[in-house]
Amino acid sequence: MKKAKPPPSPPTSATAHEARRVTSYDVALAAGVSQSAVSRCFKPGASVSKETYARVMAAAAELDYIPNAAARSLITRRSNMVAVIISNLTNLYYPEALSELSQQLVRHGKRVLLFNLAREADVDQALADVWQYQVDGVIASAGLSDAHIGEFERRHVPLVMFNRAASDQRMHSVNSVLCDQRDASRMLVSRLAAAGHRQFAIVDGPADSSASAERRQAACERLAELGLPPPVVVTGNHDYRSGADGLRAVIAQLGRAPDAIICGNDVMAIGCLDCARHELGIDVPGRLSVAGFDAVEPSNWLSYNLTTLRQPMQKMAAAAADLLANLIDSHDTQAERRVFGAQFIAGATARLVALKPQPLAA
Repeated sequence: MKKAKPPPSPPTSATAHEARRVTSYDVALAAGVSQSAVSRCFKPGASVSKETYARVMAAAAELDYIPNAAARSLITRRSNMVAVIISNLTNLYYPEALSELSQQLVRHGKRVLLFNLAREADVDQALADVWQYQVDGVIASAGLSDAHIGEFERRHVPLVMFNRAASDQRMHSVNSVLCDQRDASRMLVSRLAAAGHRQFAIVDGPADSSASAERRQAACERLAELGLPPPVVVTGNHDYRSGADGLRAVIAQLGRAPDAIICGNDVMAIGCLDCARHELGIDVPGRLSVAGFDAVEPSNWLSYNLTTLRQPMQKMAAAAADLLANLIDSHDTQAERRVFGAQFIAGATARLVALKPQPLAA
């Protein structure tokens, strides 16, 4: 005859907690407070006494409680997630922008959901993906059409454009934070021209880059105002190889090196600089001045010390996060446009003192 199996032992409190996820209700029971008090303790900025907070945190630690963000979002109708749409992380400017934006958004209790575009034309697919998530808002550092912006309005999703400008028709209805690309480009041309440079060349960014187009147009306008010939323009891809290829293409068109070459970003400028010095044997800055844009970290390295323009990234990121947080909390429909100026970095790759000062047109 087989012996009967003994009945199972009743579950202890420890095994009971192992059998299911610990909830805020369990923490409330252990701490002797209400469930709403537990929720307030895990909500940044909520009003709760020090005594209650200490009891709840102690109970949560003992029970190994982790707040359920998904459940909280169903109650509050907020996910505390912000989508950040960034164009081409291989451009060193964008990782720096993402780092600053992430830090500033965390300051507002938000987490970042990243959408990286290989090229600006991919924004349609990125937005199709964004709509699948219950994000509280979006910061877009990519070109958005009027139709795209209209979709944000239709879905009531707060939007801040970062270092991108809306069209003239939408400019006064979209929140944006940007560096004055036109003023920065004009300032760079003026500084180089004042030092005696006459023949300019531009290694531009991709054809679909609105920022590159804005800088190029401003540079051409300023050269015309100064009575200087139009620059030789070649298209690059914001990468190191484009800078070297761009310099070779410019020399092929001119039959010689220009006086100054302006690159669409620092990475291309570094590629151009290395090609000039180590492949073509061109004296920089004695024979050729090289300038970039963005002041990313490698531009400051001793072997480069690049002449460039710095965008106030920390201030811009803080402004973008503040704007978006205000939109989320207040649903303010009054659009705001915050414009920051660039800082000229003299570096050591451009001649900035004219040997023979020459008058310039106003």
